[in-house]
Amino acid sequence: MSPADRLERIFEALDLVFDRCGLSGTTMSAIAAEAGMSKRTLYSVFSDRDALFAAYLERIRSEFVHELGEEDHALPLESRLRRLLAPSSRPRPSGLPLAVLRVALAGGEDLSEAARTCLSGFVLRDRSLIKEELDRGVRRGEAHIQDTAQAAAILEAMVRPSIGDILLNQSEITCEPAKRDRFESGLAIFLSAVSR
Repeated sequence: MSPADRLERIFEALDLVFDRCGLSGTTMSAIAAEAGMSKRTLYSVFSDRDALFAAYLERIRSEFVHELGEEDHALPLESRLRRLLAPSSRPRPSGLPLAVLRVALAGGEDLSEAARTCLSGFVLRDRSLIKEELDRGVRRGEAHIQDTAQAAAILEAMVRPSIGDILLNQSEITCEPAKRDRFESGLAIFLSAVSR
């Protein structure tokens, strides 16, 4: 089995175990058994559950923020922001990301400090990527923005549901038309405000 296939099998097992057992029952032993591998094999890939969750969350993040390649940097600002932030059309196969978010916000003991740090790092990295494209837009004369860090946070809030919306109404993250409508409206309003 290739490393990529093994990783995919582990992530699928993680989702299935969580759906069946909840967060507290999502143990390395249960995940290994579901994946059809020994605990030793699982531990050769991930040193502990925190490392597994961090990799899983990174995978989820990549479905919401699509980092740009060098060839993308030549595109106009709107196209760059679309490629970077367009919502994923693939629904989440599990409630695990939402459960992790709830525990992280509540400060529960079921989620380690490492996973909490990982989540906050995603927010900072995502905003940094948005800021980078806004800075590029300002340099090229595509936008007029005084504070690109603040504008990055505002744009992110405009194109995505808030944490409160996600926690109170899970349909906010699973309804494809609603995600697309919010993205399109938020991006259009933002670009009209910063265009010269």
